[in-house]
Amino acid sequence: MLRIRGAVVAVILAAALPGCKIIKTPTAEEKAAQAAKSAFDPAAKVDAIWQSQAVPDLEKRAGDLKTVMRAVASNPDEAGAKFGNPRKQSTSPWTYAVKLTGKVVAADTATRAATLDVDVDGDGKADAKVQIGPAIRGTALRDALDFVDFNEFKNQIEWAQFGKAFNEKANTSFLAALPRDGLTGKTVDVTGAFPLPTSGQLPLITPSALTLGQ
Repeated sequence: MLRIRGAVVAVILAAALPGCKIIKTPTAEEKAAQAAKSAFDPAAKVDAIWQSQAVPDLEKRAGDLKTVMRAVASNPDEAGAKFGNPRKQSTSPWTYAVKLTGKVVAADTATRAATLDVDVDGDGKADAKVQIGPAIRGTALRDALDFVDFNEFKNQIEWAQFGKAFNEKANTSFLAALPRDGLTGKTVDVTGAFPLPTSGQLPLITPSALTLGQ
């Protein structure tokens, strides 16, 4: 009799909870896999926009170096709104999209933070420094883009990683293939970006594209 009553109670409980189901507790390995799947991947995020958005955006808005520098000297904010990202963080310096063609008058390739001094007006003096890596300072490429916004990121760490990923993308895309010898005297065509330089300093350009000529 007790068995019959127990069976009846079980049937009633099952009927009363038709929507319930047993949920399996994930293992440590499954939790780790899910965390890895949802983790922020700055390199993948940059890869997704590099050729389709970032490079075309910088090319479209870049002014030639002399034009940009004159605009900066006249009014850095107006120059930034035209050649940079109007939604920049308020505490950050303006960053400007720029293009130039000139002759390499000096090449510092003894360190990982290699640079080229480029003369664009033919007077034999450098008008800009161009970073050729592999170690690239700053986040100029990220900061000059007008379609990226800090508020889209979870925190400052992700934002910084995103900026660094642009430098790594430039390295793998074209900078790593550049020779390190015999650069002085060659011509270069560069599109890229640079932050507002300290007074008396040359603009330090991070390239989004660079072509080395004769």
